[in-house]
Amino acid sequence: MCKQSIVKAIKGHSTIVIHRHVRPDPDAYGSQAGLAKLIQATFPEKDVYITGAGEPTLDFLVTMDEVPDEAYSGALVIVCDTANQARIDDQRYDKGDMLIKIDHHPVVDDYGDIQWVDTNASSTSEMIFQLYTEMSDAGFVLHDEAARLIYAGIVGDTGRFLFPSTTKRTLSYAAELVNYKFDRPFLYDEMYKTPIHVAKLKGYVLQNFTVHPEGYSTVRLDKETLDKYGVAPSETSQLVGLLGDIEGILAWAYFVEEEDNIRVRLRSKGPVINTVAANHNGGGHPMASGASASSWEETEEVAAELKEVCIQYKKEQG
Repeated sequence: MCKQSIVKAIKGHSTIVIHRHVRPDPDAYGSQAGLAKLIQATFPEKDVYITGAGEPTLDFLVTMDEVPDEAYSGALVIVCDTANQARIDDQRYDKGDMLIKIDHHPVVDDYGDIQWVDTNASSTSEMIFQLYTEMSDAGFVLHDEAARLIYAGIVGDTGRFLFPSTTKRTLSYAAELVNYKFDRPFLYDEMYKTPIHVAKLKGYVLQNFTVHPEGYSTVRLDKETLDKYGVAPSETSQLVGLLGDIEGILAWAYFVEEEDNIRVRLRSKGPVINTVAANHNGGGHPMASGASASSWEETEEVAAELKEVCIQYKKEQG
């Protein structure tokens, strides 16, 4: 019923503006732009925009539109892949005629005239393809470009289908998407290539990480270290999974110094860590979350909480 309401809203508006979260990843881009291409192919007479600050490492997927303020007048606004309103990129999202939320994260903020949240989906991109499959009888059209974007989003949020969020449905959708004509080798190369300066920072991390007896690890990347290797804070996303294969590590955190605060990237192989993120202006999935700290002292609080969830996890595991 929810998906039918979304389709009805899309049909009923001549202008549609699609948002996603700040600091975008492939799923944010894939769901946002994939949905836009799906709508454009199905309803070529409609004006469809995608908005948000561009991310240079994702320019190979798509580039954002310049959206004038007047476009929001009477428009349908759709926000993809964003659990809380503070993280919506381009805060004009509430200026339209109607608001829809499409997301696969646990609910943080209850917003939107229509909300479709599926925490069992591997990605919001998977949900966009589900929308297409269930509504294709209603005339929805999926072209190669939309397929490329949706596939990239699914691959990105499943870690190339390695994460536990990958389901039978995920793989069946991926199997359908690879039948479309787009350059998968190029897509993978662009998504996972490592610049030399980032590779050198990876070496630094591997030489300096520690594993605490409780099973957690933290990595501090202050401005001095980032400058030494010439790595921008946004590029540290390529380091997040690095500690996942290390024996003895159950959960880990990267503390990345940015312009105004310290970005916290949390990952886990068992302990639930989105509760830790929620305590520090963040959120996300049970095994993959993000937060922010106002000082290095606060990162010590995050580390202490990470220690506690690892202790509790070990107790539960016996």
